[in-house]
Amino acid sequence: MTPKIGVLNISDRAAAGVYEDVPGKACVALLREWLVTPFDVEYRVIPDERDQIEAELRRLADDLGCALVVTTGGTGPALRDVTPEATAAVCDRLLPGFGEAMRAASLRYVPTAILSRQLAGTRGRTLIVNLPGRPKAIRENLEAVFPAIPYCIDLIGGPRLETNPAVMKAFRPPGS
Repeated sequence: MTPKIGVLNISDRAAAGVYEDVPGKACVALLREWLVTPFDVEYRVIPDERDQIEAELRRLADDLGCALVVTTGGTGPALRDVTPEATAAVCDRLLPGFGEAMRAASLRYVPTAILSRQLAGTRGRTLIVNLPGRPKAIRENLEAVFPAIPYCIDLIGGPRLETNPAVMKAFRPPGS
């Protein structure tokens, strides 16, 4: 069975059609560049509404069985930014190292990285990772944590995802 990856862009303006969903498309392009395992994408753009974010995360994990769900946007300190709260509400376990690594990577580029509230966690056999909403920051943050993502998915019983080592080398302990 072909693994599924959910990409959820959380943006009031993109959901309303005010501007094109560039962040979500950039995220899909990175995944296609880095993964050699064929996968199907479940893609949505929704507004910054906590109940909608929670419902969509549950749908992607529980109903569609996505191995990985990445969100873009809604991780800053603005009042409408509620992605981390929605993610925490639906996760069984939080993985704080993801957020720590992403903020550390971003600090090499911008001092405002300390304002970012990305996090990650698991819901059943799904890994959920929050990313910022700008394509450049998405790449920088996802590069910092992606080497651990395939092995994390292995550990929670998800499908084996293989990367193209020429562009993204995943880490797995010897023998795994």
